[in-house]
Amino acid sequence: MRSNSKRALLLEAAARIVKEEGAAKLTLDAVAQEAGVSKGGLLHHFASKEALIKGLVEHITDTFVADMEGRVKRDQRETGKWSRAYVASTFQGGSESDGLTTALIAALFAKPELLGRFREQYDSWQNEIQSDGMDPVLSTIIRLATDGLWFAELFGFGLLDDGLRSQVQARLTQWTEGEART
Repeated sequence: MRSNSKRALLLEAAARIVKEEGAAKLTLDAVAQEAGVSKGGLLHHFASKEALIKGLVEHITDTFVADMEGRVKRDQRETGKWSRAYVASTFQGGSESDGLTTALIAALFAKPELLGRFREQYDSWQNEIQSDGMDPVLSTIIRLATDGLWFAELFGFGLLDDGLRSQVQARLTQWTEGEART
């Protein structure tokens, strides 16, 4: 197994533990066992629990960024492309969004300062969203509404059924296309 794939395997194991058992259960021993590697093998890639969590946050942030940037590049429209990409990437509900949630929970529980890179990336997204040709107030409202749904789902508050969730996503996307009055 290549080094990168072993590293990815360890990060996936750490994310599963946080998601299924909670951040308190995230230990180097638990990750090694979950990944089916020796603790020494894990320590080769991550010298400490802090390094593992930092790696998890960085990996998931990079994955989410790549998804957003791919959407921006494929979007042929100039106005609203960052806002659309943010809505789509957040709403997709796939492994990037789930992984990001897991990584953030682990970092918040263990050492909040590990979120520094994510905070910087978030500031960058906000700047792109504010400057993507839309009214910056509207684009920011769209981002905040998207974040609100993500946080509601993260904590299990006021969950939407699939139909309403899809309608909310469609409306937010519609607003990125200049149809905010509907």
